[in-house]
Amino acid sequence: MRPFAAGLVLVLACLLVTIPAIGQAPAKGQTPPAVVTADALPDARAAAAALPALHSLIVSRRGEMLLEYYAPNHSRTRLANIKSASKSIIAMLIGIAIDRKLIKSVDVPIVAYFPELKKDPEPRKQTITIEHLLTMRSGLESTSGEHYGTWVGSRNWVRYALTRPMVSAPGTDMEYSTGTSHLLSAILTKVTKTSTHAFAQRVLAGPLGFTLARWPRDPQGIDFGGNEMLMTPRQMLAIGELWRRRGEVGGNGGNGTNGSGSGRRILPAAWVDTSCVPVTRSRYDSDRLYGQGWWIQTIGGHQACFAWGFGGQYIFVFRDLDTVVVVTSSTARSDERFDYRRSLFDLIARHVLPAVSS
Repeated sequence: MRPFAAGLVLVLACLLVTIPAIGQAPAKGQTPPAVVTADALPDARAAAAALPALHSLIVSRRGEMLLEYYAPNHSRTRLANIKSASKSIIAMLIGIAIDRKLIKSVDVPIVAYFPELKKDPEPRKQTITIEHLLTMRSGLESTSGEHYGTWVGSRNWVRYALTRPMVSAPGTDMEYSTGTSHLLSAILTKVTKTSTHAFAQRVLAGPLGFTLARWPRDPQGIDFGGNEMLMTPRQMLAIGELWRRRGEVGGNGGNGTNGSGSGRRILPAAWVDTSCVPVTRSRYDSDRLYGQGWWIQTIGGHQACFAWGFGGQYIFVFRDLDTVVVVTSSTARSDERFDYRRSLFDLIARHVLPAVSS
C-alpha cells in the first residue's frame, strides 16, 4: 500500500473511534477506548497555535468534541490552575447545598454562620446574605488586587475578610473579592461538616466521572474558596457540559431545556438559569456582567455565561449554540496584558462561533 493510502486508512480508522462521553468514566471492567484529538475547526486550531500563552483549547457542540488543541508540552491529562474560575465552582456547590437542604436559601444572612458579626461595630454586616456573596455585592472592602497579598498572608482568612470595612451597602455595588468567595467555602465547610474538597468530590466531580485534585487551604484548614483549584481541560469541559445541560449529566445528550434529558440531575435547572442572569457589572469594564458566580458577556453576537480565571482560564457556555469552549493559558501574567484576552475573544468570535452556528 502506498504511504498516502496507508495514511488515509489510518485517519479514517481514527475517525471511527468513539470519543468517550465527556467527563464520564468507562464502565467498570471496561478498557477506556482510544482517544482521538478532534480537529473539525482547523482555522481555530491555527489561531490557537499562534498564541504563545495559550495552553489548550477545546470546543464541544451538543456534547460532541469538535476541537481539542494542546500547545507543545501540554496535554489532556495535565492539571491547570484555573485561578478565579474556582469561584464559579464554589457557586455551583452552594447551589447543590441549597438543593440538598443544607442551606435554606440564598437569602440567609451570613451572620447565621459567622455569629461574631453580631459584635462588629458595623451593623450593616449583619444584613449581608449568601446571595450578596455569590454576586460580589457584600459591600465589604475587597481582598483582591492590592489587598490580596495581605489577606493570604494573614493568620485567619475568614476573620480578615469579615473585618474589612464596608465600602458600600450590601446588595448594591460590585466589589470583586476572592475573600468573599472564600467565605462561601467556609459556609460549605460548616453546613456539610466536611471539607469543601470532599463535598465537591462527592456531589460534583464524582458524578461527572473524575477525581478532583487537592488544592490549597487556609491556615484553619478551610479549602481555598476562590482561587487555585486544579483541573484538566477535559474536567473543565465536563463542568461546562453540566452547565450547558442545565444541571444534568448523562441522558440523551440534549441541552436539558425541557427537563426531559433522562439524565442524572446534579443541580436544579433554575439555579443554572439564575446564575447566568446579570445582576451587576464590573467597575473596570461595563461589558462584563456578573450573575451568581458566573460572568456574562456577548461574544460574536452570542451570549456567553462563563467562568474566568487570571491569565486566561475559561469555561464558556453558549447556550443558544449548545456549545462549550474551554481555554487554559499561562498564569505568568494577566490575560488583559498585551491584549491577550481580546485575542482569545476574537479567536472565538471569528473561528469558533460562525463554524458551530452554521
